Amino acid sequence: MRFMAMIVVATVFGLGTLLMNSAARADVVCSGDTCWHTHGGYHYPPGVVVRHDDRWHWGHDEHYRWREHEGRGYWRNGVWVTF
Repeated sequence: MRFMAMIVVATVFGLGTLLMNSAARADVVCSGDTCWHTHGGYHYPPGVVVRHDDRWHWGHDEHYRWREHEGRGYWRNGVWVTF
């Protein structure tokens, strides 16, 4: 009985950790020199954006800027395009 309880606790803990890590994911998406965080698995039109993982940052000699926005879409020439 004690062994079974340990298995249940370990399973619940493992699933909880997995769900927390997947919910906290926020990829970085860039269009030209503008980057923002996305919290969903959006499918952008081909060739419009470059997707990076949430640990990405640009290099010392690169020049990007952050522009956050709520909702589904992407930045194009300084304008938020919703899809």
